[in-house]
Amino acid sequence: MDRDEFEDAIRETISQLPEWVREAMHNVDVQVLDEPDADLDPHGERLLGLYAGIPLTERESNHAGELPDVIYVFRYPHLELGLSPHALREEIGKTVIHEIAHYFGFDDDHLDEIGWG
Repeated sequence: MDRDEFEDAIRETISQLPEWVREAMHNVDVQVLDEPDADLDPHGERLLGLYAGIPLTERESNHAGELPDVIYVFRYPHLELGLSPHALREEIGKTVIHEIAHYFGFDDDHLDEIGWG
């Protein structure tokens, strides 16, 4: 899957989210990187994605004028899974939804419990 197809899969996932979710995602940038660098993946876990920011549930009333939160989606770790094109698109979508859930304040334990870990 080339970069354009990868980005299309991300856009498709976001476009299929409920309207209230898309409207609630203020000041969030989604970026595709081929690989996470050492700052984003210090333990070398081959992350598929990463949310970097302050979740909505932890923001104070004076949270304004901040740099955007960022959802990173890492292309090569996804490709290394060796999935069929259809399964790869599903995995990309799952990663995007997982990271958006972090933006809304869901932690990994809860996401594991509901099958989105």
